[in-house]
Amino acid sequence: MPHASHAHIEKHFLASALVRDIVIGMADGLTVPFALAAGLAGAVSSPGIIVTAGLAEIAAGALAMGLGGYLAGRTDLEHYQSELQREKAEIKEVPETERAEVRQILREFGLDLPLAATVAAAITSDRERWINFMMRFELGLEEPEAGREFKSALTIAGAYIGGGLLPLAPYFLLGDVSRALVASVLLTLAALLIFGAVKGQFTGVAPFRSALQTALVGTLAATAAFVIARLVSS
Repeated sequence: MPHASHAHIEKHFLASALVRDIVIGMADGLTVPFALAAGLAGAVSSPGIIVTAGLAEIAAGALAMGLGGYLAGRTDLEHYQSELQREKAEIKEVPETERAEVRQILREFGLDLPLAATVAAAITSDRERWINFMMRFELGLEEPEAGREFKSALTIAGAYIGGGLLPLAPYFLLGDVSRALVASVLLTLAALLIFGAVKGQFTGVAPFRSALQTALVGTLAATAAFVIARLVSS
């Protein structure tokens, strides 16, 4: 009796760059504005002043982080293009040396010498395939997504703004600075735990472990920034 076949579906995470940008923006957004607001809470009694300073910091931080994301993405693209042109020139000028490198790479994957030579001949018979092979397996480079630098800038800046508004929200809603500070601490800690758990779902890490790691790192960063802000504002 024939058995019903079940398609094997492999689940791989394909949005690592996007999640990395969100993590960078959200983590800083949750900690830096929180620390600034908490530091000011010990020096001023007006929530309005804290909100104004917090919003100014969020705007400046989002712009700076977004610009950093853009420059990083642009640098990745320029590096890839530079190495691509170098690899094309080497294949044109010293093809036998490059063929030997292909065979060596294949040998490192466990192919015996005759099989490596056969596969290398097939790969190097097509110039584009040859170049792509060398870029990926010799240099370990993947072609950056088109417009990646702009997406990175917007993602990081947006995540920073979203993260920064959370610890600042109690100062909007509560008239007492002391109560707002307590609420901001609890809200920031809860946000770090939730953020860590969600990040774990996307990256394949156990959500509970990821939540604790994110909360711990975020708490340490926020504490350090809080101490600095207190020292500056005192």
